Amino acid sequence: MDDWSIDEVEARFAEAAETARRLPPARVMGYLNVWPILLRMAPERAPADDEVHHFPPSPAAIDRMLEVTRWVQWLDTESRHIVWMRADRCEWSQIARRFGCAVRTVQRRRKIALSIVTENLNGVSEVAAS
Repeated sequence: MDDWSIDEVEARFAEAAETARRLPPARVMGYLNVWPILLRMAPERAPADDEVHHFPPSPAAIDRMLEVTRWVQWLDTESRHIVWMRADRCEWSQIARRFGCAVRTVQRRRKIALSIVTENLNGVSEVAAS
């Protein structure tokens, strides 16, 4: 992609957050379960809560997610958290409460952070300092 816009960068962050959510959980490998499999009757299975199974992301989606994680190195720690929390669909009020500032301030900081990433991707030598 030659020219990046803030909307495209924002969409890529949202896709990366969704990809990270769909990754399988990290589990310790190497343990063996020797208990026999219990076959339950229908009344016993009824109250069980079924877990929501997500399809694993494609390798291309994982590569794009890893690319986005390299982009956040251009940001300071607070901006990283703001951008990732919003990409993870957190509410503005929740993000503002976490950082102890107004909602509008968090929105402004996120917009500045996304513009810094966009300018770095487009190769602009002078990044706007906040």
